[in-house]
Amino acid sequence: MDVPADQSTLAQQLAPTHVPPVRRAERRRRPSGEPPPLPRKLQTSGVRWLAAVIVVVVLSGVVFARGLRGPAVAVTVADDAVVGWLRGLHAPGLVGAERLLAAIGSWWVINGLAWGLVLALLVLRRWRHLIVYVILTSVFSGSVELVGRLAHRPRPFGVEILAAWGGWALPSIQVAYFTATLVAILYTMVPVGRWRNTGKGIAAVLVTLLGVGRVALGADAPTDVLVGIVLGVTLPLLAFRLFTPNELFPVAYRRGRSAHLDVTGARGAAIRRALTEQLGLVVQSVRPFGLAGSAGSTPLLITVEGADGEEPKQLFAKLYARSHMRADRWYKLGRELLYGRLEDEKPFNTVRRLVQQEDYALRLCHDAGLPSPHPFGFVELTPDWEYMLVTEFFAGAVEVGEAEVDDAIIDDGLGIVRKRWHAGLAHRDVKPANLLVRDGRVLLIDVAFVETRPSPWRQAVDLANMMLCLALRSDAERVYQRALRQFSAEEITEAFAAARGLALPSQLRRMIRAQGRNLHDEFCRLLPAPPRPISIQRWSLRRVALLALVALVLGLVVAMTSNSIFNNKVAVGTPLDIDHLDCGGQVEPLLLMAQSVPSATQLPCVRSPLPGWTVAEVAANNGRTQVVLNHDRAGDAAVVLWLTAACDPGTAVETPPQLPEVRRYERVDQLGAGGYAATWFDRFPGGCVTYRLRSASDPTGQFAVEAQVLLGFTSRQELARTLQQRSDGRLHLDPQPSS
Repeated sequence: MDVPADQSTLAQQLAPTHVPPVRRAERRRRPSGEPPPLPRKLQTSGVRWLAAVIVVVVLSGVVFARGLRGPAVAVTVADDAVVGWLRGLHAPGLVGAERLLAAIGSWWVINGLAWGLVLALLVLRRWRHLIVYVILTSVFSGSVELVGRLAHRPRPFGVEILAAWGGWALPSIQVAYFTATLVAILYTMVPVGRWRNTGKGIAAVLVTLLGVGRVALGADAPTDVLVGIVLGVTLPLLAFRLFTPNELFPVAYRRGRSAHLDVTGARGAAIRRALTEQLGLVVQSVRPFGLAGSAGSTPLLITVEGADGEEPKQLFAKLYARSHMRADRWYKLGRELLYGRLEDEKPFNTVRRLVQQEDYALRLCHDAGLPSPHPFGFVELTPDWEYMLVTEFFAGAVEVGEAEVDDAIIDDGLGIVRKRWHAGLAHRDVKPANLLVRDGRVLLIDVAFVETRPSPWRQAVDLANMMLCLALRSDAERVYQRALRQFSAEEITEAFAAARGLALPSQLRRMIRAQGRNLHDEFCRLLPAPPRPISIQRWSLRRVALLALVALVLGLVVAMTSNSIFNNKVAVGTPLDIDHLDCGGQVEPLLLMAQSVPSATQLPCVRSPLPGWTVAEVAANNGRTQVVLNHDRAGDAAVVLWLTAACDPGTAVETPPQLPEVRRYERVDQLGAGGYAATWFDRFPGGCVTYRLRSASDPTGQFAVEAQVLLGFTSRQELARTLQQRSDGRLHLDPQPSS
């Protein structure tokens, strides 16, 4: 392909910029074992809360794993003494006040706060906080369930429970969820400093009042509340401090970018120390610079001492942290999902690789004679976490979109593209913010995405974007005619065939729209023939697999969210996570069942285990207990029974009882080809058990015959004696009559 003769002359005019002389101090190697300039560590309070949660979880397992035996009895006696003392206080309106305190942590309040927080994060577009919060809800729910499974602790004994409750007592579910929600609100909605400290005090008061109210009403014991508070504080605190640290993702209500790090305080001191020890620069000041045009790093202007007593010099720096690497990874994943992988757009695995790439690209451009900033190197602040790249600063330069663009500047900019082609480089991000003009020359900055030996498509896109940038302050006809001096019409046509859609940087697209022009079409009309668009869509097995994986992950996140913090089953059903309910087995589930219906004199249980039957779920809360039984032939939920204080048999027919004090009523709802359905009622003093029997695969109801053998009762009186024996008479199932 022929190229105009004067292109090489224009390219040779591009020379490296002058390197500012700066004073160099003696460099120092950091000895092994010495911390880096900016050590990364959790705050002291975070370490303390982490230690606290480990201690309480371990102790809960050690003390209560064997049920109400040994140390569990001693802890329960002490807890019940506190509960009994508070329940024994009498004053006009005291119970009403206690109910009001307990209402602070009602499920209406908890779910309302949780939904409100999600909506607020969506409106404020704090996506990172929202993602962490959604994942946290699932992790937190699982952690609370895990501690409950370890402990299997019933509610306080010997008192009338006047508040709503569900499931095992330890940890206190309402206190844990209420505390976690308040901490999440503090770390996602309240700015750090005085406001957050005040919020912590208010949250502590609210949680304390809730705990006192629930203990005073007999629903929770002090240990249950304490474990709930520790879990509710620790998990959200660690999650938000680790994954949304305030220095990277500040909670603020002013305009700005989360990519910008605070360079004062400890980080500012670390920057000065690192620049002196690792690059030998004597720093006078460090301040943010050009934040509005940067989203992938924190740009800084650094003033250092000049060489040989000269006046201070200014250098430019870009501070990179792990958050920027992760943002780059998500950005490239999004591009691949939308368009397929473009060339070798692979994400960086470490921050060190990210900053090494830009330093390497700067040196390549400098060696190729391109007018890019002279690299001074990069420094390490925190290993594998934070690094800073230092380059020459182009003082007095303005963006090409704000400069006067004449023929010389147009030739200069186009010459940069030609010289990059000769050097086998592509900039990949040609936009007004990366093209500066100073003293009638075009300067090229932000070479982080420079690619060596790029594809022809990449090179063509660079040319089109350069022409569009130059035409912002000129006109398409003028730029096109000057381009024909260095590029052939075929090369320009190829450039505008490739530069469309995603190939145009977002800033360039915005500026073209702001001018009310369609520069791309203006250039296309000047070409000898309309360009045939080059599609950038790339389909591959990898892209299809990624799309499927993302859809699966999103579905799982939605499912986990709906099944955790926003699931009313926690409030209404509260499964006990057990697969047994033997009449002569572990006594703790039966004790909790007895507490759910304090008036019931009989408690249902599995009397004679039979092959093919399994206990699928047991759920207990104030007012009722539900048990679900599966059968290998009759199907899942073949029998579902509810223990309540009363029931209405209706038209059911009374049948011979199993026990003298239990009256049985039965009603067959369906029998035959469509399946079997029946309802039973067992009524006894103070309670009733309702059975729902359903099967589509056993139309004759043979499983119902087995159910009569499988299920039985244990008396409340026998259960109370067992509890007294285990505690040497110190624990009583029901309130004792006052003497």
